[in-house]
Amino acid sequence: MNSKSYLNDLICSQCGKSYSSDTVQTFCHECVAPLQAVYDLDRARAELDREEFRRRNKGMWRWSELLPVQNETNCLTLGEGDTPLLKQTRLGETLDLPRLWVKEEGVNPTGSFKARGLAAAVSKAGELGIHNLVIPTAGNAGGALAAYAARGGLKAHIIMPSDTPLANSQECRITGATVEFVDGLISDAAKIAGRMAQEEGFFDVSTFKEPYRLEGKKVLGYELAEAFNWELPDVIIYPTGGGTGLIGMWKAFAELEQLGWLKNTKRPRMVSVQAAGCAPVVKAFENGDFYCEFWEDAETIASGLRVPKSFADRLIMQCLYDSQGMAMAVSDAEIQQAQQEWGNLEGLFTCPEGAATLAALKKLLSPGSFGDHPWIQAEEHVVLFNTATGLKYI
Repeated sequence: MNSKSYLNDLICSQCGKSYSSDTVQTFCHECVAPLQAVYDLDRARAELDREEFRRRNKGMWRWSELLPVQNETNCLTLGEGDTPLLKQTRLGETLDLPRLWVKEEGVNPTGSFKARGLAAAVSKAGELGIHNLVIPTAGNAGGALAAYAARGGLKAHIIMPSDTPLANSQECRITGATVEFVDGLISDAAKIAGRMAQEEGFFDVSTFKEPYRLEGKKVLGYELAEAFNWELPDVIIYPTGGGTGLIGMWKAFAELEQLGWLKNTKRPRMVSVQAAGCAPVVKAFENGDFYCEFWEDAETIASGLRVPKSFADRLIMQCLYDSQGMAMAVSDAEIQQAQQEWGNLEGLFTCPEGAATLAALKKLLSPGSFGDHPWIQAEEHVVLFNTATGLKYI
């Protein structure tokens, strides 16, 4: 960890109103929209050397100047970040796609990409003097919050659907969190978390209800750019529930452009993958909308995709449109088939959400599905995301 953060303030992602980063913030209550962290990137461009970051100890916090925690003693870590970017040679051969990669997030602490966002959010919460945290979760975010809260000596209250995989509730309990089950979805858990925040003074760490989970997730974009020698892939295929990683990477690409660290400004086409049983982003994309409708009776084996409506739906849609990207749904049967195929060919036990990206890729490679030609060409660099280890779903 290194010098002080270049964080300036926070702005509303919709109206642009400025909020102080020195005090506790949630979201813009005037717009009911997420806040985003803004850094002094002009000063950072003049003072930082991108190659210096390669020489630092591995992990998310080597990017500390571009993350929101001001005092490095407040940075909580369990070893998150710098996950492998693995060439998928055998899988690529079967798909006639020689430049296929997977970002393997299952090796993060607590077994999922949620470690990144919660490491940043809990670290900043502790720095701002917050002691009690609450989160609604489909599973993995709860486990990550519990772990980092324990690491920082904070209290965590986790609210999850009663059918959440057992590994998730067990890891929350073993790290000292209070766990509450609801008969329903993450949207039902969110209502309880909101009530606890209002009535009992808990700080709500729901996706985009606070500004800093996004900052941890954006490091995915920094790592990809660095791994590809400061160029970006042609296509990123990402499983989308709340959308933090998708939006975070898009934010990272904008910051890297402003820092002058990219060799060119050609950004990837971003693909949002959802389950057919819960696909509000796909429906909005097909209709050309900027906001999603609440998805009734959501159901899928991919618990992380069972999000009926994201608080940041407008930002998700903006990312897809600006990148000339795509949103598509895959069935649970297609997810299971892709999970088996991936394991057979590459030795990866992916989570259902990760397997959904392979199922989507196969559709995008199908001639005639999206016009006269496949949506992805054989020579393009394509990155899939496996967001958690499949072991957490047993």
